[in-house]
Amino acid sequence: AIGPSLTNAGVSNALADPTLELRDGNGELVRDNDNWRDNSNQADQLTALGLAPENDLESAIVASLPPGAYTAIVAGKVGGTGVALVEVYNVP
Repeated sequence: AIGPSLTNAGVSNALADPTLELRDGNGELVRDNDNWRDNSNQADQLTALGLAPENDLESAIVASLPPGAYTAIVAGKVGGTGVALVEVYNVP
């Protein structure tokens, strides 16, 4: 969930501190993240894949998932609002 870095790309009203949830088809929480570096294992994986966010306040999740429907939910920490970007990658 990219927010603060969008300002560098000229996006106004970027979400200052995004949070990210990944939910399965039943709405159950699979994983969540606030600041992408908070989980050192995931941070190492994101960096190794070249997918590490630019800003420490941005959120990211690495997960190996079975086929199915999933929902990514981006929210502003403490009710923050603004523009955010969510990207999903299928990596080997």
